[in-house]
This record gives sequence, C-alpha cells and structure tokens, in this order.
Amino acid sequence: MFYPLLLEPRFKERVWGGRRLAALYGKALPPGLPIGESWEVTDRPGDVSVIRNGRWAGRDLRWLMEEHREGLLGGARDEGGRFPLLVKILDARELLSVQVHPPAEVAVRLGGEPKTELWYFTETEPGAVIYAGLRRGVTREEFERRLREGRVEECIHRFAVRAGDAVFLPSGRVHALGAGVVLFEIQQNSDTTYRVFDWNRVGLDGRPRELHVAEALESIRFDDVEPGPLPEVWEGSGEGSRRRLVDHELFRVDAWRWEGPTVVKWPGGRCRVLGVVRGRVRVRGGGEVVELLPGTFCVVPAGVAALELEVGGSAELLEAEPGPLESAGSVMSREGR
Repeated sequence: MFYPLLLEPRFKERVWGGRRLAALYGKALPPGLPIGESWEVTDRPGDVSVIRNGRWAGRDLRWLMEEHREGLLGGARDEGGRFPLLVKILDARELLSVQVHPPAEVAVRLGGEPKTELWYFTETEPGAVIYAGLRRGVTREEFERRLREGRVEECIHRFAVRAGDAVFLPSGRVHALGAGVVLFEIQQNSDTTYRVFDWNRVGLDGRPRELHVAEALESIRFDDVEPGPLPEVWEGSGEGSRRRLVDHELFRVDAWRWEGPTVVKWPGGRCRVLGVVRGRVRVRGGGEVVELLPGTFCVVPAGVAALELEVGGSAELLEAEPGPLESAGSVMSREGR
C-alpha cells in the first residue's frame, strides 16, 4: 500500500533570492522572480506538499497525515498533528537578515513555534560566509548597544563555509545566512522567525522589512558562543560511506556517498526523507520506483517494508528521519572546524 512519495515543490519569492535552483536542479521557477526557497516537503497551513506519483497522486501530505498517520510516521512523533519535518532548498543570492528562532519555552510565551534546523551546503561561491552564535565575551548589554548603533554584526560569530559543510542551528542561536550559497535545509516543522537586523535594506514592496527586536532579544541564547561547522567524519561500510550529521531528539540526519554503481538494501519500518545532492539514485519500495536526481526529494513512509537503492555511479544523498515518540533527551553531533 505504501510507497516512496515524490512531492511537488512550492517556490517562495524572497528579496535575497536568485534563479540558481533552475540551473542547478531543473526547478520550473516562475519567470522573473527572485526565488529564495523551494519547499520540498511541507505540511504547513496554506503550504502543503501535493503527491505527484503513484496511487495517491493529487492527494497531499495533510490528507496522508489525517488518513494514514501510523503508516506514514510509524514510531515517529508528529509536530502538533502535522508532518514533523519541513525540508527546503535555499538559494541565497544576497545576505539574509540577522534572525533567531525561539526556544520552546520562549515560543510558548510569545505565541510562536520553536525551530531547530540543519543547513547542508551544496554550492558556495569563493569567500562565502555565514554568521552563527555570538563572539566570545559579548554580553546582552553590548549586543543591544551595537544594535542601536547599527553595528550588531560585530557581535556575531562569522566563519567561512564551503560545499559539503553542515551547520546545526538549535532554537535560540542567532544567525544570518551569507550571500552566494545554496543549501538543503532540514528543520522542525515551524515557520517562526524573529528578525533583529536587516542590514538597512528594503523588501520586495520597497519598504523596510518588519523587525521583531523585543521577541528576538528574548529568544537569543547569549551563552551560545562561536559554533562552527559539524566535523566531516565519514565511516565506510558495505553500503557506502556514511557521515552522521545530527542525532537529535527532533531528527537524525546522515549523509551517504558512493563512488560507483551499487545496489543498497535498507530495512523499512521507519519514516525517512531522502534527497540527492549529486548523482542519481533509484529508490524501490512498495512496488513503486522513483528516480532521484540532484535537488529531488522523496518521502518514504514507515509502512514501506523494505527499500532498495540503485546508485547509478558517484552519488551523494541525505537521509533524514524524524525523532521518535519517546526520547531520552537530545544528542547532537559535536561541532568543529
């Protein structure tokens, strides 16, 4: 009954976006607009992924959650009754705002949603940087003073990124995505963002974009100092090379690499999201075959009994699994470099 699901992407116009998702991944972008985000897997109010293959073509992820929740998620927990993960591809042609997502305890007070996320960089221009966390020694008082002076970026830790880097952003970590990068984003199903500074630019309507300074100051963890990319440690096996990116109560994410044609067999019974970074991977399960090319994702329901991955040559793939119904706590891959 259950099979790997291909979903229609939903494109988002952003003042900082570009057109690279068409050139890199063949996305059919609406003409003439700066597209910053392609929502590949989404179960948000007003933004729900539509299934485009198999017996459920034309149905959407909301329907699947309502009618077949157990077969879709298995032992994974949902996010307020919705599919637990939101998966995007981002094209940052320009610098994004300095922002923060509220931790759970703050989100309750402010009427928002917590959001923890992972960035996996697939394309970076020379000199690309991001901002994440605070510089060592910065206090809240200094942060607020620099903010009033229009110099808050001096308080935020900045570091270079390259293709293949992964950065973990727990709720409460102040951050800004730099210009000239494309990335896969795997996150908790939430869309609450508090902008604290937007580089004095205007939005698509020609007006300054709304800031949320009071909410941001409540949300920022001022003891979160100088994080970096996650360490790049690959472990070889008969199934290829695996890099554990994040093992957290909300989601686990692995990167997989293969250097030549191969067939990999994985057990089913777990909800997964698979996305190809490079190369070509055919996914077989439940009597259905889907082909994943770079920038293509599929959702594998827990009700799929077994999976077979046919790798066409050198390839790289991300595998994301939502967190379990019961969790002993949060475990995160150590940040490094």
